[in-house]
Amino acid sequence: MMNKSTFMAKRGELPRNWHVVDAEGRTLGRLATQVARVLLGKHKATFTPHVESGDFVVVINAAKVQLTGKKWTDKLYRRHTQYPGGLIETPARDLMAKSPAKVIEHAVRGMLPKTKIGDRLIRKMKVYAGDKHPHRAQKPGAFPLKLD
Repeated sequence: MMNKSTFMAKRGELPRNWHVVDAEGRTLGRLATQVARVLLGKHKATFTPHVESGDFVVVINAAKVQLTGKKWTDKLYRRHTQYPGGLIETPARDLMAKSPAKVIEHAVRGMLPKTKIGDRLIRKMKVYAGDKHPHRAQKPGAFPLKLD
């Protein structure tokens, strides 16, 4: 009689790879879903939901990401100072001019679990506005993203 059991990964037991993703010309939401999938580890056959089994992701050319339609003016990023009347709304165009990395980080963070695991996973993503990054020593490979 064969005894079959489901593989359950344990923390620290899975290898971590580094991937470089070029955001130039890509749509923000489609890019964010694919990056979130790699961070979660769903691209691996050893995916285990309660263990962070994902890889590290380096996103370059964040300043060249695209938004469709009128989202450059209509999409608002909101935050609150916790004082009365302290709601601050920033259009996507202004946030992109000030900090392009925050636009991608915000999109990917919204697609990760709102738990301790999600907090640890977002730290495995590094976003840079240009095409230079300081992670050459980790020998990151280009991750083949699906075309938009």
